[in-house]
Amino acid sequence: MTEGVDLDGEVRRVDPDRWLASRFIADPARRADVIALYAFDHELARATQVASNALMAEIRLAWWREAVEEIFAGGQVRRHPTVLAMAAAVNGRRLPRAPFNAIIEARIGALETPRFDLPGARAWAAAAEGSLSRLAALVLGAGEMAARAEPAGTVWGLMLLRRADKAGGDDYDADLREALAEARRAARGLPAAAFPAVLCATLARGDLGRTTVSEVGKRARLTWAALSGRL
Repeated sequence: MTEGVDLDGEVRRVDPDRWLASRFIADPARRADVIALYAFDHELARATQVASNALMAEIRLAWWREAVEEIFAGGQVRRHPTVLAMAAAVNGRRLPRAPFNAIIEARIGALETPRFDLPGARAWAAAAEGSLSRLAALVLGAGEMAARAEPAGTVWGLMLLRRADKAGGDDYDADLREALAEARRAARGLPAAAFPAVLCATLARGDLGRTTVSEVGKRARLTWAALSGRL
């Protein structure tokens, strides 16, 4: 929570699947830092959704790029709840700048892409969401193993595009299943404490199925994955 704003409650409202996954983070301080990352991701997505055109969206995303620059410059940052929470996470966990840059550039690069082909979707998902999962794994103490979280983030990015109808089709779903298999293999090398950074990828199974998964069903899938250490 920063300046009276409940970021945890906001992420629960706008990103309920990842919020559920974050409940498996035992350390409250680390959980709050991961929530800050998810709030940042939502702000970037929102910047493209509320803008009236691509130029306005790029201006909004440039604001976030400047905010990241301020954070890594080590001086005063703008008084935005998510920026302040991100700054605390970056400084407290010594997070690298490159993944933040990749996330923002992926969002900017997608502004003129109403629908992705398969290679484009993979590239966007890896840059935008794979980078975010890596950052979450770093917050959770994965260290040099944090890169093993990136494939799961890629799966989540592919799912976001599918849900938004910005990509899809039989070939896409087949590639998504392959991406999930890759994520499962990579996640086995993560420390147990960092596993919540990849948990959401297991929900791809429900999206690819023919029936809608209930909230209870999602909780059950996440719990099973967390307890078993398998996506």
